[in-house]
Amino acid sequence: LAYGPLSDRFGRRPTLITGLFMFFLASLACALAGSIEQLIVARFFQALGCCAPTVIGRAIVRDVHGAEGTARMLGYIIAGMSLLICAWPMIGGQLEQQLGWRAVFALHALAGGGVLLAAWMFLAESNRQPDPAATGIGHIFAGYRVLLSDRRFIGYALCNAFTYGGIMAFLYSASFVLMGVLGLAAWQFGLMLGLAISGYILGSLVTARVVTRVGIKRLMQFGSTLGAAAGIIMTVLALSGIHTVTAIIVPYFFFLVATGLNQPSAMAGAIGPFPRMAGTASALLGFVQLGSGALIGSLVGALHDGTPVPMAVGIALCSLAVLASHHFIVGRTADRGRV
Repeated sequence: LAYGPLSDRFGRRPTLITGLFMFFLASLACALAGSIEQLIVARFFQALGCCAPTVIGRAIVRDVHGAEGTARMLGYIIAGMSLLICAWPMIGGQLEQQLGWRAVFALHALAGGGVLLAAWMFLAESNRQPDPAATGIGHIFAGYRVLLSDRRFIGYALCNAFTYGGIMAFLYSASFVLMGVLGLAAWQFGLMLGLAISGYILGSLVTARVVTRVGIKRLMQFGSTLGAAAGIIMTVLALSGIHTVTAIIVPYFFFLVATGLNQPSAMAGAIGPFPRMAGTASALLGFVQLGSGALIGSLVGALHDGTPVPMAVGIALCSLAVLASHHFIVGRTADRGRV
């Protein structure tokens, strides 16, 4: 919530560099931690630092590419992130096994330092109209009031939040279900997770290729319907007692295809109409996304009963909520361009 207004006032570049520097120092502190308490504190500041590229990266894309171009570029960005999600756990696992857990945080510091150096050397400022009043308390709350009274922002933010909630419903339960209940080995679990994530990559790349032709609303109409169908099928199979890896991973693959269609589009739809406060819009969007994801994932995890049912029901309810948010809120807003 802080990075958005700060980047609207002082610019994207200095705010991003500050966050990356915090991440770099905190990663070093994690690697050198002498107790679990020190590690937890260092991890807190590491997370605080890595919020900067998450929030400000979306705002930079909006600054440079406009409303519809944002959806296209976020499709490519999320596809790339998905590849990293597949690769980094395997890299981290090997590092931990060969060199110990401190090597994982040393790699964090190395990666963070590399991104920090690249941003310092090559990143140009994209906020051409900084707002000197953006960090005033009254101005911040006024900005949030504007966003929270705009049906487009609310609708797209809810679509994004419930989509992320479906992912968290899976991640909070998948290891217990697939390894603890269905007996997959760790490497098999990683393979199944990578297979599912390939659906996310596919959906994101489709978004990048077609969104400028079909528009955000039409693309999300298809994506939200596909996601709801996948969630319902997973739930029906789970309630019918068909508790197999295939009955979980195949529907989840199509849920992630839908996520790749929905998430870049929803992010662009939420931020696109607000060029003067793109940082603030991105920050509030991220706050709603992470807060709802943590709540939904924790609830599904707490309801774990040794079967895939709570996970499947959580994904289905989130998918239906995306469909309802798009139909009843986004679908009833006036078109502005093709958003």
